[in-house]
Amino acid sequence: MGRAIVHMDLDTFFVSCERLTDSRLNGIPLIIGGGERGVVASCSYEARTFGVRSAMPIKMALRLCPQAKVMKGDMELYSRLSHTVTEVIEEKAPVMEKASIDEFYLDITGMDKFYGSYTWTNELAQSVTKETGLPISFALSVNKTVSKIATGEGKPKGNLEISEEMVKPFLNPLSIRKIPMVGDATFQLLSRIGVRNIQTLSEMPAEVLQQMIGKNGIELWKKANGIDNNPVEPYTERKSISTEDTFLQDTIDVNMMKSILQGMVEKLAFQLRSEEWLTSTVTIKIRYANFDTETKQCKVQYTSADHILIKCVVNLFDKLYQRRMRLRLIGIRFSGLVRGTYQINMFEDTEEMLSLYQAMDRMKTRYGFDAVMRGGGAILKPNNKAEILKRKK
Repeated sequence: MGRAIVHMDLDTFFVSCERLTDSRLNGIPLIIGGGERGVVASCSYEARTFGVRSAMPIKMALRLCPQAKVMKGDMELYSRLSHTVTEVIEEKAPVMEKASIDEFYLDITGMDKFYGSYTWTNELAQSVTKETGLPISFALSVNKTVSKIATGEGKPKGNLEISEEMVKPFLNPLSIRKIPMVGDATFQLLSRIGVRNIQTLSEMPAEVLQQMIGKNGIELWKKANGIDNNPVEPYTERKSISTEDTFLQDTIDVNMMKSILQGMVEKLAFQLRSEEWLTSTVTIKIRYANFDTETKQCKVQYTSADHILIKCVVNLFDKLYQRRMRLRLIGIRFSGLVRGTYQINMFEDTEEMLSLYQAMDRMKTRYGFDAVMRGGGAILKPNNKAEILKRKK
């Protein structure tokens, strides 16, 4: 029996959230971002008609659409509404995966025995809009890749159903950019040899693709041919992410401990970005030589950025470590997590900062976490205990 996989996506989610709280924003070109040197986190369809796109520099967006209204993002509002939508879907769907703050996959295989799968999904989408006020698009197909592509093709009005026999005719004429794993570099590489639509890509030998772009070549070939056996992973909310280190010898070396904390933040923040989480609460823990343990926390705007979290952690440490006794342990915890990528938190940072994080994360992913780190950070050995290797400043 073929699978029935639904992809649901909240339309221009940040914009829709802002319009819920202020109806005066309806119908006007709206950009969510921040600062003249910032980038577009989200934009309305009215702005898109002028060529404005997500991740575009705000300056460029305003040149294209000078009448657009620019607003700073409110991640607390977006997180709260995302949680409400999640509850509505989770209550009704047999298996739900929350892929991001505004994106969901459902596995409703077998639903058609009792109820039309498309009809059921359409009624679920209507329930989401009725209970939250947020518009949501969906597509129904045989796997996650095809349903995700179909959701994008159907926006903003149409909700598509792509049956198994229609998968190839649907995919073939589309640009290879529509495949989720195709970024700018892969698109440029394939374009140079004349591969621009999915049909041409699907007809290439899988081995040639593997030689060209590495281990992801086979996976890309499968997606171009409408093959995706990845399951819908049941959703579980992660509460926090943490790390701590115990010294072999108790210490009072403040500079060394701050260096260690910076290294810990970099490691946890990279994990946040890799798993697509943002944190809103930072907690630091210290344990003295006499085993007294103290903690201190602060709230931050949702982020996964090293430079923001390091500043917060160092400030907390300065406030918490007042007794000047030797310490035997320090630790950090990030909590209040929501799904989201670093790009959607670019309400203050610049295009250059976004590019820097993307480049650093590519190097870390390819060569290992400690392939590139900030000066002054500490490399923690795998046992997280004895030796701390301090980088030269």
